Amino acid sequence: MPKEDDSNSASYLVPAELWQIELEVKRSKFLTLADNASSRQEADGFVRALRAQHPQANHVCWAYIAGAPNTTIRSMSDDGEPSGTAGMPMLKVLEHSGYGDIVVAVVRYFGGTKLGTGGLQRAYSDAVAQVLADLPTKIKVSRSKLDLSYEYEFEGAVSRLLARYDVENIQATYAENVMTYLEVASSELIDLTAELINITSGKITIADNDN
Repeated sequence: MPKEDDSNSASYLVPAELWQIELEVKRSKFLTLADNASSRQEADGFVRALRAQHPQANHVCWAYIAGAPNTTIRSMSDDGEPSGTAGMPMLKVLEHSGYGDIVVAVVRYFGGTKLGTGGLQRAYSDAVAQVLADLPTKIKVSRSKLDLSYEYEFEGAVSRLLARYDVENIQATYAENVMTYLEVASSELIDLTAELINITSGKITIADNDN
């Protein structure tokens, strides 16, 4: 029987579109961009594209949270800045923002004046805080994927039950049994599972498909 995924929040804010701001500190320019990234691959692709667009930049530092705000899929990079002065301050701002599915990158063009460790930490933190301040957002509902298998006699009852829940992307195939793939709001996973077992008198196979 599937269990509710503790790594998922029921719903959370994510970037609705690409957003950017520019900050100048002692003639160094910090171009900061934020975008939606629900996986490591999307976040890495965002950073690679940004590097290609700014080949003359001194540094392209980044941080991301690829999933719900409490996911462990997160990372950061100082990209040549002194260790701990860019990526980690950026990630800490993201962690306290409550946003998920988010990648931020700061493109720095050095202005000739060194900022020092504390100055760099403040600059990168401020850059991310400012891009998040007016970031357009939308709400994302965390979902769990399920594969169901049950006898034909329960098809009507299961369909009526699913209509009462926050379920998306229902796909059914018909063989010896009815096999249904669906995505349910993670906050409703436990209740839906219990009701499915009840209306079929336990004659149902419920497999977690979150791979």
